Amino acid sequence: MTSTYRNEIKLGEVNYRLSATTDSAESLTLELLGVLDSGEVIADGRLRLPVEGGATVGKLLSRVLGAHTRLRGRASRYANANQPWTDSLDAALRTTWLTPTDIPAQTLIRSIADDMQRSPTAIRARLARVGCDPDIPGRELSAAAATLLGPMSGTTQGKT
Repeated sequence: MTSTYRNEIKLGEVNYRLSATTDSAESLTLELLGVLDSGEVIADGRLRLPVEGGATVGKLLSRVLGAHTRLRGRASRYANANQPWTDSLDAALRTTWLTPTDIPAQTLIRSIADDMQRSPTAIRARLARVGCDPDIPGRELSAAAATLLGPMSGTTQGKT
């Protein structure tokens, strides 16, 4: 005896249809179709497995897809996160930091981070790499501190 369960859901612009069919006491077929509002198919697949594995595979798929969705949904709020630093970006950071100001370091770092679309942590770390003291706006690192904390601006080493 054949039995089929179907379900449909719309997520954003994608209409998903999932069906589970048992065509015998031994096998289960899962079919997935994802179609954009425009009619373009973006997901299509079939999985055949033993009936007794259906519930276990369903739980496994739920866990994997849930984890994937959580990871994918964590878009960085910083557009330039994980983008390489260039010499011109390093120079702009250094110039901004070394320009005299009365703004506290933490506030200035946040402002620069917003302007450069990077995290405050990334800005603070990069300041040391370009020879600036990340604790005091307007101050360069001492030669000893610069040696310990990384390469200076203008070198290709340490570009991350």
